[in-house]
This record gives sequence, structure tokens and C-alpha cells, in this order.
Amino acid sequence: MTQCKLYFASDYMEGAHPNILRRLVETNLEHTTGYGCDEFTLSAKERVRKACACPDAAVHFLVGGTQTNATTIAAILRSYQGVVSVDSGHVTAHEAGAIEYCGHKVLTLPGKTGKLAADQIGAYLEAFHADGKREHSVMPGIVYLSQPTEYGTLYSLAELTAISETCRRFRIPLYVDGARLAYALASPENDASLADLARLCDAFYIGGTKCGAFCGEAVVVPDPEFIAHFFTIIKQHGALMAKGRFLGLQFDELFKDDLYMHIGESAVRYAGLIQSELQKIGRRFLFHSPTNQTFLIVDDSELAPLAENVEFGFWEKYDETRSVIRFATSWATTLQDVEALIALMKE
Repeated sequence: MTQCKLYFASDYMEGAHPNILRRLVETNLEHTTGYGCDEFTLSAKERVRKACACPDAAVHFLVGGTQTNATTIAAILRSYQGVVSVDSGHVTAHEAGAIEYCGHKVLTLPGKTGKLAADQIGAYLEAFHADGKREHSVMPGIVYLSQPTEYGTLYSLAELTAISETCRRFRIPLYVDGARLAYALASPENDASLADLARLCDAFYIGGTKCGAFCGEAVVVPDPEFIAHFFTIIKQHGALMAKGRFLGLQFDELFKDDLYMHIGESAVRYAGLIQSELQKIGRRFLFHSPTNQTFLIVDDSELAPLAENVEFGFWEKYDETRSVIRFATSWATTLQDVEALIALMKE
């Protein structure tokens, strides 16, 4: 079959939502204050606060996810502390040692479907504090989650609440990576809102790069006093954009008329279609992912022929003869491409 190559490798390969493009063109030659002190950024911050039902929150815009995680985590931790993360967490698996580069160890715990559990975190923290030689170890200083996880799975509101309560019991901050948060919010299986995150977390970020923006992530700190001098720390890390209005403007559009709450709906729907149609022909998945990522188990002999027609993500080896690959849909994925992928897999 002759066809153009299909692109399902990731969810940030397209440009930006048309509303953002239009606004950028309309305001291109306007003169504004730099470093995020402009009217577009101030408006975006208010929209984000309103969406999070957290009127006093500090909101900061950074360029990308790795930069955001490294800067925020470094700002929270003391020199002798590390980050508690699931072993598949982005900070330990896909950020090139950015956290370690900032001087902090990632303390990994085994995950189940990409998630940590409250009792697991509690047991780990209990064991650390009971260790008479703990002063010789890296102190757990923050708990890191992502919503959705690296495997596209979701923390329920009950799970997040339990983890938050555990963190507060041990007086350790909870930080949530929301690089793909729009796809979590759009999933019919999700029951945790932005307001819930603002209530349960000490800091979290709302992803833009993977969710309709050219680039940009919005860090939300519900208690603005929690991270002192965060603006200055962002600049220290080279993460402060001089033309800050271009980040603020994008989030101003994403949070206008609840666009962000719905922008991921088609991606989630199409990912579900891929899973359901491939299940009909006997294809196996690593496990159910209710957001925009699909993890398919394939024979290794299929990898090269499939790669001739489809850009996909190689994820991990499943066993000696099979591998796990990822198909990721995005806000810009078309039904035409999804149907072409399904047809190709059926062949």
C-alpha cells in the first residue's frame, strides 16, 4: 500500500493551536514589558488561578518540561535532599540526569502501571526516619508524581488524596508533573480537577508544550510563600524568558473559554479507538491507558517493517522476542491518520 508516513511517535511534534497562532500574529508588533510582566502574562496568570480555584497562587511560565522539573525541584530541595519518584518517572527515565546535574539524587520506588501508592510512600519514609544511620543517606525531600503517568495511566482523586495526606504527615512536599495534564483532564476516567491539584499539591505544573502550545509550562504554587524568590531562581537556571509575553500569551489563549479543559478530548478518543480496534484483531497491550498513549506489544520482527510506514516510540523490551512500542495521539491528530494506522496494523 502506498501512503505517506504516519506520525505517532510523540504528542509535541505539531506547531500550536490556531487560536494561539492568530493571537501571536495579531500582537506581533506590540511593545510590552519583558520577563513576564506584560499584560498578556498577567491575564494568563489570572485565568490559571481561576481554573485552579486558587486566587492567591503564584504562577510562573517556563519554556519546557525538563527545565521546569529541574528548576522547581532544585528550588524546593536542600542540598542534602533527593526526589522520591516511581522508577518509570520522567525525572529519572527521560531527562538526561537533569535532576542529578542540579545536585540531587532521584530516589526510585517500583511502580505499578506507572504509579506509586500512598502506603508504599509512607513505608519508605517511615523506614528512612527509623534508620539510625539516616544522616549518611540522601534524605527524601520531595515526592514527585506525574498526571498522567509515563504510561498514560491516571491517579484517581482518592489516590492523590491519600498520597497528599501521607506527604503532609511526613512533612514532605508533593510535586506533580503535568506535562500531559490536558489529556488527563479530557479522559472520561479522570476524576481529579485542577482545583484538586491546587488543594493537594505544594507545587505542580500545567503542560503547554504537549497540549497545544508552541512551548511553555505553567508552574502553580498554591502558597506563594512556599518557594522564596522563585522568580530569581528561575533566572539563575537560565529558565527566564526575556520575551515572556510569548509564553503568557499562549496560556492566555489556552485558558480562554476553557480551551485547555477540552483540547485533549480528540486525542483521548482517538487513542481509545486505536486500542479498541486493535484488540478486535487480537493485538495485546502492556495495560490499559485511558489517556492519549497506547503501549502495544509487538514481535521484534515487526519493528523494521512497521517503521517504514509509521513513526512510533520504542518503549522497552517485553521479553526476548517482543518489544513494547508507543503510539501517541495529540490535540492535532486527525481521524484520517488514526484510521490509516488501524488499517495498516490490520494488514
